[in-house]
Amino acid sequence: MRRTTTLVAVLAGSALALAACGSGGGGSTTTSASPTAASSSAPASTTPLVVWAGPTQTEAIKAVALKFEQEKGVKVKVVEYDFGKIRDDLISQGPSGKGPDVIVGAHDWVGKLVQNGAVAPLELGDKASEFSPVSITAMTSGGKVYGLPFQVENIALMRNAKLAPEAPATIDDVLSIAKGLGSKIKYPLVVQQDPTGGDPYHLYPWQTSMGSAVFGLNPDGTYNSEDLTIGNAQGIAFANELPQLVKDGVLKSTITYDIAKDAFLKGQTPFWITGPWSTADVKKAGIDLAIDPIPTVGPNPAQPFVGVQGFMVSAYTKQAVLANEFVINYLGTPEVAKALFDIGQRAPAMTSVFEQVKSDPILAGFGAVGATGVPMPNIPEMDAVWADWGSTEAAIIQGKGDPTKLWTKMSASIQKKIDG
Repeated sequence: MRRTTTLVAVLAGSALALAACGSGGGGSTTTSASPTAASSSAPASTTPLVVWAGPTQTEAIKAVALKFEQEKGVKVKVVEYDFGKIRDDLISQGPSGKGPDVIVGAHDWVGKLVQNGAVAPLELGDKASEFSPVSITAMTSGGKVYGLPFQVENIALMRNAKLAPEAPATIDDVLSIAKGLGSKIKYPLVVQQDPTGGDPYHLYPWQTSMGSAVFGLNPDGTYNSEDLTIGNAQGIAFANELPQLVKDGVLKSTITYDIAKDAFLKGQTPFWITGPWSTADVKKAGIDLAIDPIPTVGPNPAQPFVGVQGFMVSAYTKQAVLANEFVINYLGTPEVAKALFDIGQRAPAMTSVFEQVKSDPILAGFGAVGATGVPMPNIPEMDAVWADWGSTEAAIIQGKGDPTKLWTKMSASIQKKIDG
């Protein structure tokens, strides 16, 4: 459950700053020596480039679009689009020429977009080194990079430092701290769930702590769609750990996002597993907030999924050189990355910009946890996983069957869907 807000004042300031800044196409902020980077001498065109973006990115993009027009003589039309419809509408409208040249997209769209031939790979060259490794890996499919990342987000442990001055390393630590607080609290820890669909996204750190992953990995760190590992011994061990987490009181199927938030804001729990979309309400409540790694339940670190957003070039564009120039050398600058950070308050994927803003302990906390996380799978086969995964976890949490049998059945069902 992601929460975003549009900050009008910040947008206006960011637009002014971007209009005044030097271009990546001709300034020192881009890699000009790499033979694989987009050309800085893209030809002029009378046809505007069209960009589809969500409401929290449009103003920052418009600012750099104006600069692109001034320097390249090419207009850029930035369309504020329903973010949830961008992927599928590109796939359906692109072939007819009605789609955009560039989109803002989530990294876990990449697999389906590539499968449908809807996005073109980017030749980043040396510029790839300007971004965090996890963000580049997230945008990679089949050894090619399909998006220029600009922000990274993930869940972590929110801690009420007044109730819990020290961070817990394990669930046993959580329970010990909660026991020491006695009647002051209602829950040792809260993490959102859906009574029917569960919430594998929020439970995945505990699953990885037990050594379980959804898919195996290729040598380059991307996911191997032919290696479904969720049903292996480690996955079954995680399934059998869920009832203990329920017994310990740190996991309840009735704790929705709103209930979890209310409990944390009221001081009914010292710990909440959630993401940066929740920080505004917590800060408003005046809670002494700290961000920590998610406490482990098994022998391994608890690794959350990492989500990345970036800019992608449509495979249907008739202005591929211009689109790549705009994405790589204009949108791919520290100025744009900083403007988008100011708007969305998500960790910048560009490492130099993250260094600029990491003095914020909340951002630094989420960034540190994200650096140890794993990209959410971007392969098309992931679409076959979520429903069975979530409903099975919900059933186990509610005690509706033997965990081993339910998990094994789930794995077989997912494999059948993948096989078609």
